[in-house]
Amino acid sequence: MVVIKNYIAGINRFKIIQTFVFMKIIVSMAASVYKWLFAPVLAVILLSATPVKKHPFHVSVVEVNHNATEKSLEISCKIFTDDFEKVLGRNYKTKVDLINPPNKAAMDSLVKKYLFSHLTIKANGKPVSFSYVGFENDNEAAYGYLEVVNVPSISRLDISTNIMYDMFDDQMNILHITVGGTRKSTRLNYPDKEASFSF
Repeated sequence: MVVIKNYIAGINRFKIIQTFVFMKIIVSMAASVYKWLFAPVLAVILLSATPVKKHPFHVSVVEVNHNATEKSLEISCKIFTDDFEKVLGRNYKTKVDLINPPNKAAMDSLVKKYLFSHLTIKANGKPVSFSYVGFENDNEAAYGYLEVVNVPSISRLDISTNIMYDMFDDQMNILHITVGGTRKSTRLNYPDKEASFSF
């Protein structure tokens, strides 16, 4: 009889321990599931309460390529389209649409005017004159294209740019220069605007 009582007590004890462990696992799983369910909900709440910026940095890229065959400098200026539209609209007091321009010639005029007034280049110590080629939009970036003719060779290139400095005081301008297959790069942070390259 005592053996049976001890056996039953052992079974009961085992069931209690089993139930306790099972409940602990359930609580642990529930807490884990709650955490993973709650995290996205919290993220949605925080994101909806905080204004979202399209891009948290302000940067433009100027690429200069010396085309030895054509004896020219091929220049592209890449700028975030929304930022570029804002600065053009503010500076020239007009509505600007670079993505679907109702008047492409008018937009060309604004882009040309802006780039000519915010970028200067000296080739081998002499200032160059730009020819405006045009602009295009690619996803979130606008590209303005310039050309300099009659540049047979390059030993030194001096660039001054303050693109978008009139809009953002955290603007960063990246310069990539390619001459004779050699590519050199630098970064200008507001308010720095001058860089020199020797080849």
